[in-house]
Amino acid sequence: MLRPRLIPPDDIFPPNPWVLEATRYDAKLAQDLTGQAETMFALSNGYLGVRGVAEEGTPVREAGTYLNGFYEHRPISYGEHAYGFPTLGQSILNCPNGTAVKLFVDDEPFVVPDAEILSFRRSLDFRSGTLSRDVRWLTPAGKRLRLRTLRLVSLAHRHLAAIEYELTAEDAVTEVVISSELRNEQPLATDTNDPRLAEGFVGRVLHPTGTRLEALRAILSYRTRSSGLALGCGMDHVVAADCSLITQPACDDDLATVVVRGILAPGQSIRIHKFLSYHYSEAASPEQIRALTAWTLDRAVESGFAAILAQQRHDVERFWARADVRVDCASPRTQQAIRWNLFQLLQASERAEGHGIAARGLTGRTYEGHYFWDTEIYVLPFLVYTKPLIARSLLKYRYDMLDKARARARELGHRGATFPWRTINGEEASAYYAAGTAQYHINADIVYALRKYVEISGDEEFLRNYGAEILIETARLWCDLGFFSERLGGRFCINGVTGPDEYTALVNNNCFTNLMARENMRYAAETVRRLEREHPDSFAVLARRTGLAATEPDAWETAAERMYLPYDERLRVHPQDDNFLDLEKWDFAGTPEEHYPLLLHYHPLNLYRSQVIKQADTVMAMFLLGDQFTPEAKRRNFEYYDPLTTHDSSLSVCIQSIVANEIGLREKAFHYFNFALAMDMSDIGGNMMHGAHIAAIGGTWLALVYGFAGLRDTQGRLTFNPCLPEAWARLSFTLQVRGRRIGIDIDHRAATYRLLDGEALAIWQGDERIDLSPDGAAVTRAFRIPAGKADVS
Repeated sequence: MLRPRLIPPDDIFPPNPWVLEATRYDAKLAQDLTGQAETMFALSNGYLGVRGVAEEGTPVREAGTYLNGFYEHRPISYGEHAYGFPTLGQSILNCPNGTAVKLFVDDEPFVVPDAEILSFRRSLDFRSGTLSRDVRWLTPAGKRLRLRTLRLVSLAHRHLAAIEYELTAEDAVTEVVISSELRNEQPLATDTNDPRLAEGFVGRVLHPTGTRLEALRAILSYRTRSSGLALGCGMDHVVAADCSLITQPACDDDLATVVVRGILAPGQSIRIHKFLSYHYSEAASPEQIRALTAWTLDRAVESGFAAILAQQRHDVERFWARADVRVDCASPRTQQAIRWNLFQLLQASERAEGHGIAARGLTGRTYEGHYFWDTEIYVLPFLVYTKPLIARSLLKYRYDMLDKARARARELGHRGATFPWRTINGEEASAYYAAGTAQYHINADIVYALRKYVEISGDEEFLRNYGAEILIETARLWCDLGFFSERLGGRFCINGVTGPDEYTALVNNNCFTNLMARENMRYAAETVRRLEREHPDSFAVLARRTGLAATEPDAWETAAERMYLPYDERLRVHPQDDNFLDLEKWDFAGTPEEHYPLLLHYHPLNLYRSQVIKQADTVMAMFLLGDQFTPEAKRRNFEYYDPLTTHDSSLSVCIQSIVANEIGLREKAFHYFNFALAMDMSDIGGNMMHGAHIAAIGGTWLALVYGFAGLRDTQGRLTFNPCLPEAWARLSFTLQVRGRRIGIDIDHRAATYRLLDGEALAIWQGDERIDLSPDGAAVTRAFRIPAGKADVS
């Protein structure tokens, strides 16, 4: 059920296509939107993330500073324990916050909600990758002051954040005290009634291992007790002023401060450049982690804030050159939302090397910083086509988890590997097995992303060195998990699983799972045979490393060819699973609006007994494996399942939009796209305060490129079938394919394709082949706009 909660008012948040900004201060609105604003204005580089809390530190919901993969174990408690249940989970930690720069004017604290504001502007600039604020106010004594701040989390230096802070006395002599802080606070409490939120900790989590104080630099170091990770965090300052200053640094285990005192005459200013450094390591000693932190600060101070800012602008400019999606339409809010979403993908991924991408990136602790299938299915396609090296890194991280996935398979009594449903360190962290461990489809999701990466990037070396081993172990899992059913004429069945729809759990022959498992086994057999034929030396190493038997590829192929896919002859649809069509349909008419999402108001058993869908399941299969469904089957399946889908998952509407577009339901496709696009900026789920929905954001790119541009890339062949919404005049974007870069520009009459970089490339529009040449000549092809249904109720 789609329910917008907030549309940013245009008089405060104007729809600027390159900036998200608040142009005036409304105390009531600011109070109501404190948590949402912290997410909307968050900065990250994929390794280090800080929420958009004001420098004064108030108002605040969660002053979060997060490091990708920096976690502590937490015990998982069960009322009744069973074999194979995980006993330890992992939770991302809130690190010491260094964004605070507190101001006192004539001994009174400056806090925006309490001040008499003369002018206010706060801007997240998508082109420079910075968050700025410019505020003028009148003190109780009638003095006018101006404060300008600029904040960034460096894309070039993954351990670095920086703040520029400038205070000016406009019309009177003013005594000021500025206190720059680095503070470690106790873990924040969480709402234990919402299973999506992070678990809390009891007692101290970060245990001090020493401090270092030198001039205006302070460094704190810690170690986690259970996960054994060493953390170093530090701050340094460069201070300049038009008046004389007194500086007072101080440091203890949990708080470092640098206090600056001065008296400003009218027109005089104090300027502070604050640099923040964060490192963590499994192996480093306290001295080593403090030294690493110091080296980052050394480099930042030597470079200077201006150079760091210039590099940031350069890096963001390069991102837009490869990733911008431009829409020409009457609503500037649409372009703004698209670019905010794309900017979040940049922030979540750019420096995530050696790690995964958490469900909320580094903008919040929801889902405890865990990595899900979200990355492979919703985010990887964007990265494959815009920054394939990052896609490769994320897949390599899955490979690095392979030994733990093998161990988990053994624990569950399986051969091969079972990748965790949710994790940080490679170990399963899901306590609810029915909607966690039972989602075996994650194995096939990883393989699906692996195949897309290899086919679109052309990186066969990655397939040989890493991917093939994943393929063998995942194919083994499917072959072991399923069986040939005598009752069904020897068809291969997979029972006791949960598909993407978490409102239907522990079912037999989930359509999505069986289809994806079939592709997994086929691709594994094909790859192993090709390696044996074309790269015998690599194959020999692989076979020894995995203990591959000569009969295994045949077994995978046989299971794939005999895969059971239920079909209902009366309804002429593919049942979501063996028994889904036998369940009673959910009483949508009798469900109060405030009872959505259903998972917070109904016992899982009530959901499992009903035909009610949390998110796209069979419809998802029709998108990912569209070549395996006829157009008629896609329409019948969509029209059956769409009314049963609550979209209680943020992952749902983008997929519905893509498939609706493909079957000609153009208005419905546009309707769903707009909800996907506004998922965070309009706070549709009412939980943006807990962080940005990174996978749903990736889904908006899918809906643009795979939906309205009609891209399909089965076996690496790029085919476009464009269909623009009536409200848009033009859609344009670029894609990187096997070392080439192509530009696509679509209007209502035709699509124009151009090879921007690289060697000649063949693509298709519909059934027509289009050869793009290195001379950059544009090729334009008209297309017929398919008829659509007007009724989207």
